[in-house]
Amino acid sequence: MTLDAARELAAATLPDGRELTVRLATLADADVALALMHAAFTARPVVGAQPEALTDDLASVRARMEHGTGYLAFVDAVPAGLVMTARQHGAMRLGRVGVLPEFREQGVASFVVEVVLEHLATTGATDVHLLARKEFPKIQAWWGRHGFAPSGDEGNCIVMSRSLPVAVEVPDADAMRSLGTRLAGVLRAGDLVIATGDLGAGKTTLTQGIGAGLGVAGPVISPTFVLSRVHPSLGSGPALVHVDAYRLGSFAELEDIDLEASLDRSVTLVEWGAGVAEGLADDRLDIDIRRGIDPDDDTRWVFLTGVGERWTRDELAAVASGATGEEEA
Repeated sequence: MTLDAARELAAATLPDGRELTVRLATLADADVALALMHAAFTARPVVGAQPEALTDDLASVRARMEHGTGYLAFVDAVPAGLVMTARQHGAMRLGRVGVLPEFREQGVASFVVEVVLEHLATTGATDVHLLARKEFPKIQAWWGRHGFAPSGDEGNCIVMSRSLPVAVEVPDADAMRSLGTRLAGVLRAGDLVIATGDLGAGKTTLTQGIGAGLGVAGPVISPTFVLSRVHPSLGSGPALVHVDAYRLGSFAELEDIDLEASLDRSVTLVEWGAGVAEGLADDRLDIDIRRGIDPDDDTRWVFLTGVGERWTRDELAAVASGATGEEEA
């Protein structure tokens, strides 16, 4: 996935080769958004009251866009889905989330939601919530798989909430290493870090900064062919275990490397570890690196998400701002 701060936010390729893009909506898109909304919600099973989205008209859609933000998804330039957001009760609320029937079960909805959450994070938002109707437990479960958890009731709906990742804008490779150095200042023995991002996004560059901050033996290079490389500490800190899971298809294959033997006394960083390495520990730091759409722009967005009690958002926000008290290399 690519991410950009411009009106076209992200692009990806579906398994069948079609291009999926997400961009910010404008008032000129109100008619497209209304048509998408009505088509998507009409296709849902009829249970209980009619969805509120079906009562929207052009005027109400324009009003929503004026007081919030709209996101539109396209598959090969054909409108495919939408999400609308607005600030309510101190947090961002997602609403009118819909994908046309012909584009469902292809990863479109997951991609759009991921883009929206990351874009909200780049604007400084810290939390997001939504309403899931009680009659649709499968929809509640879908949102649960995207990090949302029940946090209250509102009418016939369950309020589901989640924290947003900490977003860091990184203009170049030196800044990426600097971010890694700052991260090293809050890492300790037993920590698991899972780094994801496209080829060339900067995962190894970030790891080099972490290695420098931890004070381990180098050089830190991608362990693509050896799968795992141990960098012992040159001082009294933890070693860095650097893993490349690109060619691994399951947690069982990762277990063959026997990382558990060194987990407690090392910082373990797994590139390409999403969907593979989560079983190594209950707590972890997820790092997602997104490059911009413009190939001539080296800017990256780095998203930091702490999973489990080990991490707090405030701690990661301090790393992002450089307010950790650690001296950068």
